[in-house]
Amino acid sequence: MKKKKGKKALLLSLSIVMLTVLLSACGSGNNNPGQSAGAETESQSSADNGEVKELSLFIDASWYPVKEWKGPVAEKITEKTGVKLKVTVATDDKQLPLMISSGDLPDLVFTYANIDRMSDSKLSYPWNELIEKYAPDFKIDDTRKAIHTMDDGNFYTVRNSFATQEEMSKNKYAIGSDGNPGIAVREDILKELGNPPIQSVDDFVKVLGRVKEKYPDMIPLIMDKDWIEQYFMQQFGLEALIDGWYERDGKIDYAIRQPEMLEYFKFMNSLYRSGYILGENYAYTNDQIDDQYALSGKAFAHSHTVAVADTDNIKAKSDGKPYTFKMLPSALSENTKIVSTGLGFAGTFITKKNKDPEASIKFLQYLASDEGKKLTMFGVEGEHWTWNDKGYPDLKYSPSDADFINNNGIKWWYLYNDGVMEGLQGYVPGTQKTQALMERKAVTVYKPEIGLIQTQPDSEEKTMKTKIDEMIKNEKVKIYLAQSEEEAVANYEAMINNAENMGLQRLVDWANEVYQKKKDLFVK
Repeated sequence: MKKKKGKKALLLSLSIVMLTVLLSACGSGNNNPGQSAGAETESQSSADNGEVKELSLFIDASWYPVKEWKGPVAEKITEKTGVKLKVTVATDDKQLPLMISSGDLPDLVFTYANIDRMSDSKLSYPWNELIEKYAPDFKIDDTRKAIHTMDDGNFYTVRNSFATQEEMSKNKYAIGSDGNPGIAVREDILKELGNPPIQSVDDFVKVLGRVKEKYPDMIPLIMDKDWIEQYFMQQFGLEALIDGWYERDGKIDYAIRQPEMLEYFKFMNSLYRSGYILGENYAYTNDQIDDQYALSGKAFAHSHTVAVADTDNIKAKSDGKPYTFKMLPSALSENTKIVSTGLGFAGTFITKKNKDPEASIKFLQYLASDEGKKLTMFGVEGEHWTWNDKGYPDLKYSPSDADFINNNGIKWWYLYNDGVMEGLQGYVPGTQKTQALMERKAVTVYKPEIGLIQTQPDSEEKTMKTKIDEMIKNEKVKIYLAQSEEEAVANYEAMINNAENMGLQRLVDWANEVYQKKKDLFVK
C-alpha cells in the first residue's frame, strides 16, 4: 500500500490535475476521456485462452430488472473478457449493510446507495492499485479520478452515467437517460375535453379538475412511488431534491430551506385535497401499482420518467387498449430549473473477498472501452444497432421497450459506462422520450461540484444527515396529506424546526467548508 497523502497535498494535487484536464481540448463526441486505450486487446487476450472465469456479483438494487447473466450482450461480454457473472440481486436495501457487517461479500458489488461505505480499504481493493499492477494501460481521466478519490488517496470505483457539461455539450445527440422525470396523459380523454392547451402548471391542474368532474371514477394523476416529487419540484424552480444541497450566491444550504420549497409543498397538498391524487400513493411499496392504474384505464395522467408515454403506449398496444398517452412538456413554467449535481449513478467495487482481482479489473477495463460501452448500452453491433455517420446509433429496437431491453441484456450491465453513451441510447428521432430529453437538455445547468459534498462513512456528519433525512422522510407525508393549507404550512414549519433542533445549521456549515475546498476542482 502506498503511504497516505496529506489532505493539503491531495487537494492541491487534485486541483492541478482537474485544472489541467478541463482546460485541455476534449475528444470527439464519440470518444470519452475515461476510455481505456487498448482495452479490447488486453481483455481479448484474456479470453483467447478459452478459460471462462465465473465471478459473483451482488447488485444492491431490489428493483433491478435483470437478474441473470444471460442474453446476447452478456454472452458477448464473456466472449470478449473470459468472465461470466453469477448474479444476485438484493431483496431489500438492508441486505448489503448486513453483508458488510458479517464480512460475507461476493467478488463484485454494484451499488448506488452504499458507495461511501464500500470505498474502504478494509472492504474493497483500490482501483488505482489494481490498475497499476494489472492493467497499466487502463486510462481513467483525471476528472473522474478526482471525483472518486477518498481521503486516503485511493479511488475504489468510478460511477456510471456521469458526464461533464463539456462532454455533453460536445455531442448534441447525448440527451440524457430515462432517469429523468416526466408525466404522460391520455390523448383520447384530452380530445373529449376539447384538447385544452397544457402550457403551464395551472393549465394542467385545470385539466385534472375537468377529468375528475367528467370521470369521477378515474384517478386524475397516479404517481410512481419513486417519481412523486421530481417533476413538480423542477417546475417550481427547486434546484435540489428533499435530501440534497443547493447553491445560491456561492453559499450552500440544505434543500428543505430553499425559498420555493413551501410553495411546492402547498401545491402538492392542494392536489391531494382536491382529490386529484390518492393519499395511499405516498405509501406504495410496489412500483407496479401506478402502471396498473394507467394501463387499466383507471388513471388519466401517469407520473414516472421521460419514457413513460412511449413505455405505456407499447404496453397498451400489446394489451389491445384503445388509447394512447402523450408527454407533457418538460418545462411547464418560466420558473423551471433543472440543476444536475450528479456524479453518476452507481459504481462497481472489487471486494477483498474477490478470488481474481486481476480478471476483475481487466473485465472493467473492457467495459470502460469504447467498444465495451457501446456493447453494454446499445447491444450487439449489427444485430441491435448500426452507427449513424451523424454521431449516434441507429437502434433496431425501441429503447422504451422494457421487455426487449431486459430479455437481451441491453443497458443493465453498465457496470462501467458514462453519461454520454447513456445519453446517446436515449436519442431516437421521432419518439416522445427524445423530445422530452431535448427539452430538458436545453434548460439543464451542471453543478457537479455540489455533488462532491459527501458525508464520510461513520462520520458525525453522516450520522446527523441520516437522522435529519429520516425525520424529513416521515414528516413530509404529513405536509402532503394535510387537511388544509394552514395545516400544511404548520407541518412544514414544524419539520424545519425539527431539523434545526437536530443540528441542521452545523451540517450546513460543514457542507460549506467542503464546498469551498472542492469547487475549485471544476473550472467554469
